[in-house]
Amino acid sequence: MTSSVICSVTICFFMLLLCPSQLRAQPGTTPNIKHIVVGRCYNYITLVNPSFRCDCEKIWSHFEEAVSRQSSCNVTLKDYHHMFHAMPESWPCDKFLFWSKTRTLMHNYAAVLRQFWTLEDTLVGYMFNDLIWCGQEDDSGFDFHSCPAWSACNNHPVYSLWRKASQNFAEMACGNITVLLNGSIENAFNRKSMFGSVELDSLNPQMVDYVNIKVVTNLEGPFIESCNQGSIVDLIQILRSRGFRWTCTDNDQTLMILQCVQNPELSYCQTHTHRKSPTSS
Repeated sequence: MTSSVICSVTICFFMLLLCPSQLRAQPGTTPNIKHIVVGRCYNYITLVNPSFRCDCEKIWSHFEEAVSRQSSCNVTLKDYHHMFHAMPESWPCDKFLFWSKTRTLMHNYAAVLRQFWTLEDTLVGYMFNDLIWCGQEDDSGFDFHSCPAWSACNNHPVYSLWRKASQNFAEMACGNITVLLNGSIENAFNRKSMFGSVELDSLNPQMVDYVNIKVVTNLEGPFIESCNQGSIVDLIQILRSRGFRWTCTDNDQTLMILQCVQNPELSYCQTHTHRKSPTSS
């Protein structure tokens, strides 16, 4: 009897080691998602962008229709068509800010300069930022118990919405746009990222005057990529081939100062200030 119990425990232990992703449940739809989404919508059109007009309840209805009657891996970009049609937006030129692997610094940069718009500043970005959702095929409603990871399927409901939102945002971009990339990681420009796989291909060289790339590294390293090294070079080649004009700056002074504001104890912040001149086409 004892040996049998030991054997069973051993088998279970190895199953946990070998198959953790299958046994570990993913978070389900964000609780109270309707109240959050509709509330954010009203907050946006009342306080954030009062000049914008839309029907928040109608947007929610289209969103719910797109998601709640579908299986978790069967929500396409087309399913969100009516929702996006109910919230058309346009933004002034020279204010578009794109980013990859620099989220916290990007938001700080936009907040300080107050001259940029990011995807999260649009209505759809504001409404759905940091939320999780998925439906369930056998029951017309949201699944609040478990949702698949983004990597589990191509037509993930969250991924499809952000892909469509990113595409629309890039298609609107005009004038001088800014791209903020992380030079402290390999593949700062990644063709599989949302910027590399969706937004870059959706930019129109007839509408965009300059693509201003800013490569920022952690102040104390590692210093892996720059305008002249690594995947940033690949990005510049793509821009050239598509007829974009561009500039590229390593360690923009404002971005460096922002890092020092966040971490004033860093030795770099106490002993160094320097600025590199941009490289341009």
